[in-house]
Amino acid sequence: MKQQIVQILMNVVQQLKEEGILPEDTNPRINVENTRDKAHGDLATNLAMMLTKSAGLPPRALAEKIVALIEAMADQKSVEKVEIAGPGFINFFVKDDAKFAVVETVFAQAQDFGRCNVGQGKSVLVEFVSANPTGPLHVGHGRGAAYGASVANLLEVAGFEVDKEYYVNDAGRQMDILATSVWLRYLALCGEEFTFPSNGYKGEYIFDISAELQREHGETLRKPAFEVFTGVCADEGQTDGDKEKHIDDLIAKAKNLLGAHHYETVFSLALNSILGDIKEDLHGFNVTFENWFSERSLMETGVIDAALEKLQAADKVYEKNGALWFRSTEYGDEKDRVVVRDNGLKTYFASDIAYHFNKLERGFDILIDVWGSDHHGYVPRVKAAMQALETNPDALEVLLVQFAILYRGGEKLAMSTRSGQFVTLRELREEVGTDAARFFYVQRKSEQHMDFDLDLAKSKSNENPVYYIQYAHARICSVLAQASEKGLALDKSAGLAALDKLELEQEAALAVQLAKYPEVIARAALAYEPHQIAYYLKDLAHGLHSYYNASQFIVEDSAVRNARLTLVLAVQQVLQNGLAILGVSAPEKM
Repeated sequence: MKQQIVQILMNVVQQLKEEGILPEDTNPRINVENTRDKAHGDLATNLAMMLTKSAGLPPRALAEKIVALIEAMADQKSVEKVEIAGPGFINFFVKDDAKFAVVETVFAQAQDFGRCNVGQGKSVLVEFVSANPTGPLHVGHGRGAAYGASVANLLEVAGFEVDKEYYVNDAGRQMDILATSVWLRYLALCGEEFTFPSNGYKGEYIFDISAELQREHGETLRKPAFEVFTGVCADEGQTDGDKEKHIDDLIAKAKNLLGAHHYETVFSLALNSILGDIKEDLHGFNVTFENWFSERSLMETGVIDAALEKLQAADKVYEKNGALWFRSTEYGDEKDRVVVRDNGLKTYFASDIAYHFNKLERGFDILIDVWGSDHHGYVPRVKAAMQALETNPDALEVLLVQFAILYRGGEKLAMSTRSGQFVTLRELREEVGTDAARFFYVQRKSEQHMDFDLDLAKSKSNENPVYYIQYAHARICSVLAQASEKGLALDKSAGLAALDKLELEQEAALAVQLAKYPEVIARAALAYEPHQIAYYLKDLAHGLHSYYNASQFIVEDSAVRNARLTLVLAVQQVLQNGLAILGVSAPEKM
């Protein structure tokens, strides 16, 4: 209906140009919105106020001309009346039977209802989660996973060509800390006695990987503890102790004592074990990726060196105190950034420069990175590097996600990754279920702070939004099953033919809500806001429950019965479509 009125207004603008009221080059963007107060009709436009300057007429005077043309041109089967309100708003009152035309559209398009082409086939690479493979995914990663996957689904429905990618940080210092932590736990299992470094990884999963290392290699990788710790800087809390220097010295010792081949054995076991768990967790969370991109591949294929050489050739990199620095201040960053340290090691930033350069080299039109909100300061320097490499920094969209804080019984749960005190994504799924976790994570704007109430997520009550929505779907399934058991199975054709029998306020409200779905998809996709879908589904479920509580669906009058069942079947389809975008199931029974 909204598109019909937009088309009518486009025809009106053309007529005003032909009459000389508007200049020939007038091409307004016509806005038609749903009204908040039904006393003001169903739809409204501010077109008269937009064109008042071009027409040289007061808004209401121009609105009167527009309304006169609408009344001459509009399809009176759809529009009951048109009124002018306030300074020049034009309100449309749609006939009730026209409102139900959306039901037939839902059936005709089924799973494709809501799909649009606002993306115009543009290619998008959505990179999300990308947690360092140094431990299991925790609940913080879960929000990024749910949000990134939902954004990707939403963009695909809106007409974008979407690929999803996980950037595996399988290089750098944190991975060396992981490998060294695993080796040290392995030494302890072999009988060596020492104090574990304060800056090592301490989670239970480290013991599990170390035990696997011992099962596979026995004591072939064992070295005496005194040899490992000789010459190593003291740890934090000891005289002249430095936890960072302590762990770095232990990394160097591990590499030296094990040699390149055996160190790679430990490193690869730790990486593959954790990455395997991550893949398993994400699969169970209904999150899949087209590509798992290795940071080490950037080094092995020379992409990092090539990107740095290009920056050096453009005089965007300089040497200072033995290190190489990128001139990011030239692009608005607060300070220049190191890309190669004085010890010759490349920084994470150097890898990120190369990675984004590689993404654009692969031909994507839009790059979407889903990052934790604590990385907001990283955005300007990455865009600066893209600009310095003479690529388009505007192609990069960084979507920030706030950390999720868990509450159980009203008490906040402690979280510390390095100490191993955290709730894993797997534990969250086991406690509340994938559906609740996926929905709770995306029901608010990603950049908004989030408190995750575990008790609410598990509750079977109207206060639990995912339960409320899924129950609406299950309720429809139950009604259709009851009708079938009574020998009154839905006749969809008869139902579509009898939609004019629907006279209740709740019925018209449901039809209006169904018609909003395609525009919600388009708006949410362009804003990267899947929470808009969550809000919409809650409103649609509320409309269904209100309708259910106010009337009987299975009535004696076959025309009314089929019309009502047809309407709720359309609601069922849209609930399925919306929940699928959010990665949430639509159960038939609850």
